[in-house]
Amino acid sequence: MDEQTGAPDSTAVRTALWRAMHVQVDPPPHVFEDEIGLRLAAPDADWRRRPDMDPDTTRGFRAAMVARARFIEDLIDERADHGVTQYVILGAGLDTFAQRRPEAGSRVRVFEVDQPGPQAWKRHRLDELGYGVPDWLRLVPVDFEASEDWLKQLAAAGFETGRPSVIVSTGVSMYLTEDAIAATLRQIAGLAPGSTLAMTFLLPVELLDAADRPGFRASMEGARASGTPFISLYKPPEMLELAREAGFTDVRHVSGASLAERYFADRTDGLRPSSGEDLLLATT
Repeated sequence: MDEQTGAPDSTAVRTALWRAMHVQVDPPPHVFEDEIGLRLAAPDADWRRRPDMDPDTTRGFRAAMVARARFIEDLIDERADHGVTQYVILGAGLDTFAQRRPEAGSRVRVFEVDQPGPQAWKRHRLDELGYGVPDWLRLVPVDFEASEDWLKQLAAAGFETGRPSVIVSTGVSMYLTEDAIAATLRQIAGLAPGSTLAMTFLLPVELLDAADRPGFRASMEGARASGTPFISLYKPPEMLELAREAGFTDVRHVSGASLAERYFADRTDGLRPSSGEDLLLATT
């Protein structure tokens, strides 16, 4: 986060821009369509000339971002079909589910949890662009750096701990210590039966496809240089065990390769997600 302006951090902006790039550069059918994040970020006119937006060298990362986004929203739809009415996004950044899916307001209440500065900035941008904040969308500011209890803040915003929910955390775990991840898992495992957590995690570099390792190492160096180093990398069995120890009764590993098969198998342009990020799917 930019401490002076409260603007979203570079990772949130990059994710939003890659999602828009998929629509603007890759041929249809599009795995996921989101150009609203681009409108929120409002980058310079030459944003597509940025090195981290190069359409060829970053296509695997771009595909991985839209694959995980599609998986999450497919999960929300599936769980809503089974009566789940609460959707919590931890570290929401420039997520645009509420703006792209206004019809969802009749099925789920969405809680976006983020640091106060970036969230105030986002609220301002939503108002500027005419989206506003509907009653079924709750923006929940939580100062993680001051160790505020996000679950307590959620409850104050109208979250009902006794009702099953979907909790999503993408692109966050690598910046947290194992103790912090375990504490968050324990909190979520204590929610109402039938609640589901979907959380991404990064793999150790030796588990990546060889072609993806140089790019992954470059991302690690970039994160370290920007002051937000990757702290936690996990092999899938390690992440599953961490979730079990936290109290989850049903844990599953969703590999990036499985998402590639699900969403990209029939493409003729060769677009495929890069390896390196997998998902934990855990149910109480």
